[in-house]
Amino acid sequence: MNADREPNRLPLRAGAMLLLAVAVVFVGLGWHSAATSGQSPDEDLREAQASVATTTTPASSSAANASTSERLCVINAGSVSGLASEVTDDLKAKGFNTASPANYDGGSFTENTILYRDSSHKADAEKVATALGSNPSVEQRPSSFTMCRDGLAVVVVTR
Repeated sequence: MNADREPNRLPLRAGAMLLLAVAVVFVGLGWHSAATSGQSPDEDLREAQASVATTTTPASSSAANASTSERLCVINAGSVSGLASEVTDDLKAKGFNTASPANYDGGSFTENTILYRDSSHKADAEKVATALGSNPSVEQRPSSFTMCRDGLAVVVVTR
């Protein structure tokens, strides 16, 4: 080996060129995405602000605007097949956040009932009762009722 010769640095140079090429590709993709998005970032910001302003305005007394931030669990405790699915779809159409419908076979419910966790959730339960329109009972959840612990339980028996 010749002592005057530099060591071969090709792998280091090749790696640096590869990283540079990848960086150029990502910069190009970012530029292309920004150029073809159809909206400026300012427009996106204005839309986001309008969305927040819309969701923080006070709800009117109509059932269509009575949605809550609570998750609703519609539970069929009656003998009408598919009732929980129908009520879930109805509440979802009115803007409520709903979980998948379920069935309950405990047999202790004789009327449609909204169950809330504690007094701080009673107003939300009353909004759901108004949206249902069938004059359901609104009650605090008994400790023995273990379904839907993290939301409002909408127990339906009849249409």
